[in-house]
Amino acid sequence: DGVVVSEKVKSNNLDVKIPESELEAEEKGAEEERPRESDSNILDVSSDYPRDKHISIQRHLADLEKLADLREDEKKPCPLCPEEKFKACYSHKLHRHLQNLHWKVSVEFEGYRMCICHLSCRPVKPNLVGDQTLAKMGAHYHCIICSATIVRRTDMIGHINRHVNKGETESRFITVRAPKSSYEVVKESATDVQVLPNHSTPQKTDSYFNPKMKLNRQLIFCALAVLAGERTPIECLDAFGATGIMGLQWAKHLRSSVKVTINDCNENSVTMIKENCHLNKMKVKLNIKEEDDETVGDGEENSDTIEVTKMDANVIMHLRSFDFIHLDPFGTSVNYLDSAFRNVRNLGIVSLTSTDISSLYAKAQHVALRHYGCNIVRTEYYKELAARTVIAAVTRAAARCNKGIEVLLAVALEHFVLVVVRVLRGPTPADDSAKKVRYLIHCQWCEERVFQKEGNMVEENPYQQLPCDCHGSMPGKTAVLLGPLWSGALFNTGFLRRMLLEAVQYGLDEAQPLLKTLVCEAECTTLKHFSTHSPGDENKQEECGVYIKTPNTSAESYLVHGKRKSEEVLRGSAKRQRAEHSAEHPPFYYNVHRHSIKGMNMPKLNKFLSYLSEAGYRVSRTHFDPMGVRTNAPLAQFKTVLMKYSAPTYVGAQAEGPVHLPGEIQVGEEVPAAADIKVEEAELAEDGKSGVATTVFAQSYPTRCAAD
Repeated sequence: DGVVVSEKVKSNNLDVKIPESELEAEEKGAEEERPRESDSNILDVSSDYPRDKHISIQRHLADLEKLADLREDEKKPCPLCPEEKFKACYSHKLHRHLQNLHWKVSVEFEGYRMCICHLSCRPVKPNLVGDQTLAKMGAHYHCIICSATIVRRTDMIGHINRHVNKGETESRFITVRAPKSSYEVVKESATDVQVLPNHSTPQKTDSYFNPKMKLNRQLIFCALAVLAGERTPIECLDAFGATGIMGLQWAKHLRSSVKVTINDCNENSVTMIKENCHLNKMKVKLNIKEEDDETVGDGEENSDTIEVTKMDANVIMHLRSFDFIHLDPFGTSVNYLDSAFRNVRNLGIVSLTSTDISSLYAKAQHVALRHYGCNIVRTEYYKELAARTVIAAVTRAAARCNKGIEVLLAVALEHFVLVVVRVLRGPTPADDSAKKVRYLIHCQWCEERVFQKEGNMVEENPYQQLPCDCHGSMPGKTAVLLGPLWSGALFNTGFLRRMLLEAVQYGLDEAQPLLKTLVCEAECTTLKHFSTHSPGDENKQEECGVYIKTPNTSAESYLVHGKRKSEEVLRGSAKRQRAEHSAEHPPFYYNVHRHSIKGMNMPKLNKFLSYLSEAGYRVSRTHFDPMGVRTNAPLAQFKTVLMKYSAPTYVGAQAEGPVHLPGEIQVGEEVPAAADIKVEEAELAEDGKSGVATTVFAQSYPTRCAAD
């Protein structure tokens, strides 16, 4: 009775005939059966399992001791340890062993304890013999619900919780879906989706829905809407559908302009995607043949139809071609880049969301080196460093397929890094894009940074490329080589402006402020100079040699998708890129708090931007850091302007303008310390009888005199 669970269980609903021999055995173990009658239904269900529960799963410590009592010897072995590990001993020593080694570290579930087991239940590598085999056996747990063996206790707890969340507490091998009543209906952007109760927990076997990624979904929708305005219909793929919320929003708002395919490799997720399609009154198309991929149906026929597939993301991207591909796996997306660029169409768009922020934000640098082949450290501009790391990996993957990229958008926020690129087919764009992947020289003292110069020749002193002189004034090595990173632009102004128009048209309120900031950041201008039309050519935008119609243009696009660009267009595109290269936004940004002067109150951020602009530098705010300033000014000049317009701490934050110290200190000269100013003030107070001294003091410190 203590070793295995009886396969015949008394039930209130079923009348079971039991032989007399078994009745006598039950009378002998009546004391053991009484507490079991009040158990939860897990025991009743476990009796129907194809396998009896393991001996390491017991209710009481005494049950484990009874397993050892089966032997009539005076010394009894441990039932959960091999004889080579724990030799037979007396009962009091065995009790301490079972309590301290097995019972204390057990995992509890529904009144049962899954004790740690040291038996040879797990397979051992065949090349291990003798003592190596015993050493490699290791401790493990047996799951009470399924036949899995888990090594760590924390993993076992998570394993049981996943069973509970999926409603798998009633069967060992058959998956029981959660009842319909337990589903929650979430509405986002006029789209309803059913989610599981644990939708906010990213488990591997559950459909994950994160409400915090709403901004990410809106940005991707705007990018797809812009592409749908260039040519229709376009085939778009959501490679990791989960609940299908993103693909449903595409099909529901863009209608006949897009042919949506939602893919997921999890069967439960695919079932939920189909149910969500029916919930939003969308037709589901299944098992479409490969010959039908090239045919384009009528707009009315395909406007409310979504194709749902169940296969690996790499497989579907290898088999079929798409105009728009979005990758949003759990963690890094580098494993899917090669297949994404293999069949993506020319001038198509690939967007990817990376949620492995621990490695990208330099908290796990060894993981970033393993996934992205990039050496990074924690800096003040770590978010932009993460975006350039992802783009560098995208560039290398595209170049392997003889394709180049143009970065349209790069966003790095608290929970994700989003990169949207346009694909340019051909070896020449691939070479041009690969040349923009360079190393970065970063000073660890002052955090000045500069991209390494092009060329293969080894430079004698790489520190000469840094604008700062920390290497000469500080001992030892002061700089570190980061990368390889993307050194080109992170934004396309024309594309961002059209994304903003789409956000206004569809009422995406959360994306509009961010897109305005991105447009200002791309043009390196302040928000007060922001306008919805580009200052140059307001009627048409040219991207990658393609003229694209904007809302102010009545003419059609000059080039048709799918045809090769002529030599004149290529030359015009090259001239445009050379002309706009000087106007490209400067790389990286400076944090005002990081470089503030001790003992001084720095000016307001918007006023500081105007001061830098008046000094002749390009300047803008950045979405990467709320206190960051993107500017082409060197760090030394940045600190000089910041020092000039900062006020001493004792003066307070009332003085908005520059502080004019005695002797008219100019930009670049040192400001006296606060202690010296106080001494000078005391001396002037003693000579207050002199009218000249009072006049000089009043002119030098007008704010303090007004307060007095």
